[in-house]
Amino acid sequence: MPFLILLILAVLAFVHVEGDIYFHNPRGSNNRLNEKTDNRQNANRVFDSQNNNKGGYNIGDKQSIPSARREDNQYQMKYFQSGRVEKTKLTLEWTNQHGCGNNNNGDQRNYCNHIIQYMCQPQGRGSNNPNDEILGEQKRRRGRVLSAPCKFPFRYKGKMYNGCIPAGAVGGSWCATTSNYDVDKKRGYCKSHSLKDRIRDGVLTSTQLYKTPRSRRFNGENYAAALGRKKSSSNRRAIHEGYEWYDKCYMRARNNGLFAADQKLKTNKYKYSSAIHTRQNPGGTRRGLECPEERDYYPYWHPTPWKDIAILADDKSRCSDLVRKSFNTKPYHECIESFIGSARKKHYSKWNNRVQCTANGGRWTELHNFLEKAPGFTTQAACEGATNPSNKYIWGIPYDTKDGNSKECLVALEEPACKQSPWTRSNHLGNGQGGSASNFTWNLPYFPSETPMTCVLRIRYNISTGDFSKSTDSKSNGKKRSPVTQDPKVYLSSQGKRLHLQLALNTNQYGRTFQDRSHTFVLQPRPNALKFSTIYNLNVRGKRGNIVQAYPAVEYDFVPNNLKMTQYDMVHIQWTGSNTNNAGAEGEGKAGIVK
Repeated sequence: MPFLILLILAVLAFVHVEGDIYFHNPRGSNNRLNEKTDNRQNANRVFDSQNNNKGGYNIGDKQSIPSARREDNQYQMKYFQSGRVEKTKLTLEWTNQHGCGNNNNGDQRNYCNHIIQYMCQPQGRGSNNPNDEILGEQKRRRGRVLSAPCKFPFRYKGKMYNGCIPAGAVGGSWCATTSNYDVDKKRGYCKSHSLKDRIRDGVLTSTQLYKTPRSRRFNGENYAAALGRKKSSSNRRAIHEGYEWYDKCYMRARNNGLFAADQKLKTNKYKYSSAIHTRQNPGGTRRGLECPEERDYYPYWHPTPWKDIAILADDKSRCSDLVRKSFNTKPYHECIESFIGSARKKHYSKWNNRVQCTANGGRWTELHNFLEKAPGFTTQAACEGATNPSNKYIWGIPYDTKDGNSKECLVALEEPACKQSPWTRSNHLGNGQGGSASNFTWNLPYFPSETPMTCVLRIRYNISTGDFSKSTDSKSNGKKRSPVTQDPKVYLSSQGKRLHLQLALNTNQYGRTFQDRSHTFVLQPRPNALKFSTIYNLNVRGKRGNIVQAYPAVEYDFVPNNLKMTQYDMVHIQWTGSNTNNAGAEGEGKAGIVK
């Protein structure tokens, strides 16, 4: 069975030590929403950070009062997309605790890497498929609801919307059923199962709901049952990865070639270890709808909804190989099966390799990542012929394929940047060499459809001890073969006496991945007046208070600190803050308010 071993993204060291990573621009949530407490309320809200509970920034508020449980009062940072020629630049900034950077001079005792990625979907939609029909309830006649499709884009209060508008205090998200709501006043609540997967921050700190398949056999579920499970998910709780994504993870058998040390991995309800079980997450704990196996390893060997921005490698000589294996540029395979009693494509499969997939009646299918879809080009010739200096178009089956067969026109992703990880000191959440925090300047993508996109960023910090080889794999699994074991006993001799000692060592943390994610933000198309200018984003990081009061966040500062530009360039200045905090720990300034 083919497998890929790469501890680069499954790794962390140091026994029982927190090796946190925190985004400061854009502000990282660390699973916070809008808590008034020092500590976040739910470390499992959206993703597995492995960070300290005090870290993270609250979501911003639109007004001078807390957004509370109104999504439409949350403020999403808004950045202009790049243009066809000129770029929009956003400085990403973070701090990580356990050190990183070139180890050639021997001053580091670890190996580390950073992977920066993003995920987007059209604003107000729950899918990347532009032709997905979303119904808007209009009126009742003789007890029956009459519906019409939402009309995208539509005009509301003089602005154009390409997706449903989030709910206010009551009701669900809504759309117009004609192209101009300002004139026609025809609207309805959006009704589509795809809206369950709309990327959002939610208004509750609870983890998103999920139900496992109810069938007794792993391949015994029908489509109606799967759809019924999804309907139980909550529109008021956060979503990054979608419901089907976690289904794939729960049902797909884990990669048995991975190093698990002496950890005993549990099983799912069908009595096999799946991709939710890893050395770092042996019990299969769920955090949001994130897939633990995909989270812990890079590059992942199956399709994933994430797009790569940058690979910051401990060893720069590996860049060409890592870029070549990025899902941005290399298609990956997945086993496609059908629901029982139906020809309809099933979105999950147990089989994680070609041999078992085809032996059990599945199709081992090559799937592509993409920036967005281009449904206007319906043939391969027309699609590939649309390639231009700004965007490349490819003809292939997308990772979110509806039927598992149909090829579509896809806007290709650029290769991720790859360079040496910035050097930082161990056990220090602060600046690196040169007096600046670790950072990377992201050239924001250009979407040819010029559709506003709701997006989220994540950074993964992957650090491994130097106590064993990075190429260690499943051949070293088990207590007798693993180079490290849980809480090992050691014996020392002194003056003829034998001392019995025991080390506190957790092998699910001996090689580890940490993570932070931004709150959701919007990439919006440029107005005509900005089409031909380079745009620099100037933002503010940090919390009110001195460094001790704000820790593990940072004090207020501009990002970037230094900005060089020409007279033809533009600066987009933007800042957001929260009106909720622990009133007893506000630092300097008015009690009860920390931005």
